[in-house]
Amino acid sequence: MSRRGLAAVASVLDQAASSATNILVLVLAARLSSASGFADFSMVYVTFSVLLGLNMAYVGQSLVLEKGERLGAACRSALGFTAAASAAVGALLLVVGLALAGATGTAFLALGLVLPLVLLQDGLRYCFSALRTPERALAADALRLVCVVAALAVQPEGASAGRLVLVWGLSALPALAVGLWLLRPYVRGSRTDLRPYVRRGHLGQRFVVEFAVGNGSSQLAVLGLGVFATPLAVGALRGATTLFGPLNVLFNSANAFGPPVLGRLGGKRATVRATAALGLVLAAVGAGWATALYLLPDRLGRELLGDTWAGASALLPATGAQYAVMGLGTCALLTLRVLAPKATLSLQVVFSLLSVGLLLGGYAVWGVAGAAWGLAAGSALKALAAWWRVTRFPTTADSRADAPVPTPAV
Repeated sequence: MSRRGLAAVASVLDQAASSATNILVLVLAARLSSASGFADFSMVYVTFSVLLGLNMAYVGQSLVLEKGERLGAACRSALGFTAAASAAVGALLLVVGLALAGATGTAFLALGLVLPLVLLQDGLRYCFSALRTPERALAADALRLVCVVAALAVQPEGASAGRLVLVWGLSALPALAVGLWLLRPYVRGSRTDLRPYVRRGHLGQRFVVEFAVGNGSSQLAVLGLGVFATPLAVGALRGATTLFGPLNVLFNSANAFGPPVLGRLGGKRATVRATAALGLVLAAVGAGWATALYLLPDRLGRELLGDTWAGASALLPATGAQYAVMGLGTCALLTLRVLAPKATLSLQVVFSLLSVGLLLGGYAVWGVAGAAWGLAAGSALKALAAWWRVTRFPTTADSRADAPVPTPAV
């Protein structure tokens, strides 16, 4: 296999390891906790997911676009900014935790303490991606997966959400240490410069807007259900989406490897044909996975999610429909990213906010099941609008040359 093929395999495996970590963390937390305890854990984990996405958008996505000999300095600066920003946000979470009462407040206190560790460890993936060395990211993320599973597996049944969050965060230390050691040859002698990240017009600002309206808005809406309605709604929705974690690996891999491949196809017709076929495959996989989960015996479901299975299983038809249409929508947005990169922002703004409205409106009328169907309807409308935009775009795709990879210092 060529070096490029090995790099692609390593990148897919790394994404799978990262996704498996998130899935198993939620599965183990659900099995160890009561339904109310998992609801507290889910609220904190949704908060972390939003912060992780913001860091990925502001720092990670702009970092992977860097080229040339200054990649070492760019990676060092990215990690420096992540460390400073996560420490500041962690301090704010400590204040929030002190203000909240009970187990929820304790869980937010724990998140504030470990946030710099987990965000720095995740940020290393984007450094290795920019350096075109995904095998190093895979090594660190595989260690992260082993450590977090081992640490949570030995926790006692009925462990509090705060304890689980603290154990989850501290288990990132070995992977963080290994990742920094693997990165060291590339950043040795480079200077840390945080000024680009605080200047007006930084590229990450645009990516943050796309994330905020495309992903963060729905996460915050789910979190809002726990604040204004009931935390059990968060636990049920989070439990249902956890079961569809393997599909996120496919969606993320399509976004990671799709643009370079599609850019070589030579025009709109070939690009649309390829992405439409991929979208139909992903939709079929989503529908099949939903059917398999729906037919899963309750005994096996409780083995996966514990007490949370009862609420999550009732949402499987809606969540399955959402992931099926998300396969189509992901490929439509991928097509636009290749043909017209600036065309995705307006779609994300309009239809992500519409999805939030449908989620909250569905909950107000039909409860948690209505919220899940609202998310599915929002995803379907976004996919429909994105493909309509694709049909109206007349130009051809542009190919991009591969950027050189710096040689590590020895």
